[in-house]
Amino acid sequence: MMQESYYDFARFYDSLMEDARYSERADYLLSLCQRFHHDAGVCLDLACGTGSLTRELCRRGLSVLGVDGSVDMLAEASRLAFEEETPVSFACQDMCELSLPEPVDSCFCTMDSINHLVTAEEVQNCFCRVCENLHQGGLFIFDVNTVYKHREVLRDNAFTIENDNVFCAWQNVPDENHPNTVEILLDFFEEQENGSYLRYSERIIETAYSDEELRAMLKKAGFEVLAAYGDFSFDTPAPDEQRVVYVGRKGQKG
Repeated sequence: MMQESYYDFARFYDSLMEDARYSERADYLLSLCQRFHHDAGVCLDLACGTGSLTRELCRRGLSVLGVDGSVDMLAEASRLAFEEETPVSFACQDMCELSLPEPVDSCFCTMDSINHLVTAEEVQNCFCRVCENLHQGGLFIFDVNTVYKHREVLRDNAFTIENDNVFCAWQNVPDENHPNTVEILLDFFEEQENGSYLRYSERIIETAYSDEELRAMLKKAGFEVLAAYGDFSFDTPAPDEQRVVYVGRKGQKG
């Protein structure tokens, strides 16, 4: 899998993700562990970005490793962890080539990071690598943007995000050959002291996968699918659900 640098995106990411609810998300992930009688133990925050969730998990007393494929995201994550005096570790690795020194008890992968794997082969490789790096019985909890969201919300639409730090123009371009794939074009405008603006651009590609595809890939990787929920809930996903959370347990081989 080719890794994007996200050099400019890393600087603006947190200000654009103010509605991500990382503190609530950390509590929700741990409540999912409790629901399935699992001690979260040593955790992996896969595709951790700037480490916001990583730090929240650490504040709850967990031993956490943050892994991301972007050096720029990890540089920002390390800076923020140092400033907040949060004792977390980070490593730069491709999601599809994950290899940890020791297995972990839990793996969390949030904020639609699985959708950044644009082919089913990449997703399957990622699931297999996660399974290989989990202890027996370990939980893999991740979320995805749904096919509904890609087709009905993102496809051919444009959005703007504005705050004190940056103005972002967000345009979605559908892939006509792959209806569940969308190219996301981001233009950032940063105001300078003289009143002018600097423009930065990033390009991201996301693919949505059906529930049937994800369950089949999890099973092939060695996971038992324990549940699929609507975001921040314990309810069965609605037909118009925009984000679904999956819980898988590493099963016995063979």
